[in-house]
Amino acid sequence: MAEIRYEQASRMFDGAEIPAVDSLDLHLNDGELMVLVGPSGSGKSTALRMLAGLEEVDGGAIYIDGDDVTDLPPKARDVAMVFQNYALYPYLDVAANMAFPLKVARVPKAERTRRVEEAAEMLGLTPLLGRKPAELSGGERQRAAMGRAIVRQPRAFLMDEPLSNLDAKLRVQMRGDIAALQSRLGVTTLYVTHDQVEAMTMGHRVAVLSGGRLQQCDTPRALYDRPVNTFVAGFIGSPAMNLVNAPFDGNGCARVSGLAVELPQQAASDARARGLGEVVLGLRPESLELAEDGIAARVEVVEELGADAFAFCTADLQAGAKKLVARADWRRPPERGTRVSLRPLSGEAHVFDPTSGERLGGE
Repeated sequence: MAEIRYEQASRMFDGAEIPAVDSLDLHLNDGELMVLVGPSGSGKSTALRMLAGLEEVDGGAIYIDGDDVTDLPPKARDVAMVFQNYALYPYLDVAANMAFPLKVARVPKAERTRRVEEAAEMLGLTPLLGRKPAELSGGERQRAAMGRAIVRQPRAFLMDEPLSNLDAKLRVQMRGDIAALQSRLGVTTLYVTHDQVEAMTMGHRVAVLSGGRLQQCDTPRALYDRPVNTFVAGFIGSPAMNLVNAPFDGNGCARVSGLAVELPQQAASDARARGLGEVVLGLRPESLELAEDGIAARVEVVEELGADAFAFCTADLQAGAKKLVARADWRRPPERGTRVSLRPLSGEAHVFDPTSGERLGGE
C-alpha cells in the first residue's frame, strides 16, 4: 500500500506544441482507488505511464510513500500494471503466467506456488491454472492478468483500460469484481478509462483530464452535482448535461426561448459582479420535464432503457436549433416526431461563465 503524489508533473513529446500532461498535481491516498478519466488524447494513459516509469517526467516530480521515484527505472518502483491487451505469454499456462514476475524476482518456488494458488482462489481461477491464454475467454484472461499483478504484492496497482476489450455485459460484471477486489486488498490503485460510467461506478474519487490538464478531482457525486466548468459538466453524466447560452437580465434570471429561468442566488450575484450579459445554463436531463408550456421542441429520438426513458429533442432557441435531452416517463414516453414543451425544474440549473467556462456561484 502506498500514498502517491504527482507534483507539477509534466510530459512533453518531441514535436508536440503542448504537453501531453501539463503540470499535474494529484494526490492518491493510501488504499484509494482513483480513476483517471477523459476523452482520447487527454493525457490519462501518459500520466499512468509516468507513474509506472514507462514515460519520462520532463518537469515536476512523482512520489510514492514520500520517496521521489521520478528518475527510478520501472522495476525499482514496486508497482504492478494491468494492460489493455492483458500481455499474457501465449506459451505459458495461467499458473506460469501468474508466477512469472515472481520467478524473475527469484522468489523461492514454494512461495511462488503459495502466492499463485492464493490469488487464483481469490479470482476464481483455480480450475483454469493449467490452461493456456488461447483457451480462456476474455474475462478469464483479464482475471489472469489481474492475478499476475496481485501475486507481486506491490505498493500500487496501475490499470490502463483493462476492460475495453470485453463485451458490455462482462464489463459491468468485471468492474464490480475489480472494485470489490481492490477494497478487499486495500492496495492503492490508479485506474485509467475513457468510459465515464465506469469511472463513476468504480472510483473512490475521479480525476477528470482534458488537454493534458487536470480539470477536477472529487467524489463521483461531487463531480455530478458541482462540476467546476463546462467541460466537466458536459463530460460527466449519461446522457450528458444540456448546455445552453442564455441572456442574463441582471435581476437573477436567464431567458431561454422567452422562458425565465431563475438562477441560484449566488450564481446570479457572481454573474452581476462579472458584468455578464449572457450565461451558460447547465440542465441535467432529469432537470428538464415535459410540461404543458415551456421551451418548444420536437422529439427526434426516444431512448427507452427499461425503468428510464430519455427524449432527444430539437428546440428552436434564440441562437438557432439546439439539441436537448429530457428524462421522460418510462411508462408513457412521447412518440418520435411529436411536439413537446420542456420546462426546467426550479433551482436545478447549473450556471457557467460563457467565456472561461467556470462555474458561477461556487457551491
